[in-house]
Amino acid sequence: MNTMKQRSCNTETCQHVGENSQNISLADARMVAEEEARRTAELFKMLGDPARIKILYALSKQEHCVCDLAAVVGMGQSAVSHQLRLLRGARLVKCRKEGKMVWYSLDDEHVFSLLMQGIEHINHQ
Repeated sequence: MNTMKQRSCNTETCQHVGENSQNISLADARMVAEEEARRTAELFKMLGDPARIKILYALSKQEHCVCDLAAVVGMGQSAVSHQLRLLRGARLVKCRKEGKMVWYSLDDEHVFSLLMQGIEHINHQ
């Protein structure tokens, strides 16, 4: 992470005369692949909904069934089920059956890290 203080930018255009081909080549060689960029953007779109953030946050504390999640996040069961379907499709949550009950939890530690880093970032002064 860059620890230098950021300078205020007053312009959105480059003041450098000409392109720096060495910088461009280095950046191009390290550029994320198109498919990775697309899939990452889809992931962040999925995280771009407050209801889904609340569901993920609740699941970061413990696994829940749909009816408990609905009560915790203040939504109807059908709305929570819809969000869970989207989150499962994005591999952010997983489920397990126990008899007739279905229990939901975060898919893995990466989801927890993304969620916590996002919350930490918005609270960072």
